[in-house]
Amino acid sequence: MTIGQPDSAAVATPPARGRRPGVAPLRSKVPEVTALFWVVKILTTGMGETASDYLGRTLGPIPAGALGFTAFAILMVAQFRSTRYRAGLYWSTIVMVSVFGTMAADVVHVILGVPYLVSTLAFSVALAVILLAWYASEGTLALHSVRTRRRETFYWATVLTTFALGTAAGDLTAGTLGLGYLTSGIVFGALILVPALAGRFLGLNAVAAFWGAYILTRPLGASFADWMGVPATRGGLDWGTGPVTLALTVPIALLIGYLAVTGKDTPADGPAERGPGAAVPVAG
Repeated sequence: MTIGQPDSAAVATPPARGRRPGVAPLRSKVPEVTALFWVVKILTTGMGETASDYLGRTLGPIPAGALGFTAFAILMVAQFRSTRYRAGLYWSTIVMVSVFGTMAADVVHVILGVPYLVSTLAFSVALAVILLAWYASEGTLALHSVRTRRRETFYWATVLTTFALGTAAGDLTAGTLGLGYLTSGIVFGALILVPALAGRFLGLNAVAAFWGAYILTRPLGASFADWMGVPATRGGLDWGTGPVTLALTVPIALLIGYLAVTGKDTPADGPAERGPGAAVPVAG
């Protein structure tokens, strides 16, 4: 089975007795999982990492945090109020979740002084709790089942936590464990193949394979972005976080525009909104 594409029976299975699927069903507002999904997702993880670092150093932690939270909140509200999938809105929200998730993880370490090992474990526990609560409530974690307000809430809580966890995990391997950013990126690049191979050859459930790979996209993209942006004294290429952010924003914007115009990742339940206003600015 392809990662993120569970069989129809798994998606259509009703919740177990005693579980309520939520309120009235919505049209799906999350994309089909295609090759472009993974490309854009990894690009946004890297862009969010360097954008957060750039804003923090340019504006200062508090103004940058306020700006990041404001943009994140505006786009999240817009995403929840939307009645169908819109590529521009969805991926712009993902970008700001990436930026704000990075800021949240950095606040925990830099301002609160929590070691990366502790924050990685804490975010891992938080993610496990959210996923367990989601499954206990809904009986499924399938992406195609995110068609009620409650499931949508669980979905975005999971996404936000994966970004914070990935940031902490990437910094843990690069800094605390001394692997450096490039080696960390290579390690996570190898690890992300595990759920894909397990799903293909060992019969791992497609939903579990999807979320396993999804979680690993964050430290994968962030590690390579940090490697490109940080100074040579820290093992990087010293391109600067600003230029790296811009370099990643361009392909993200082009790919989002392509998806918005073509509808290549439109959920199967209906067409995405197109035309004027369909593509929302990437960085909010």
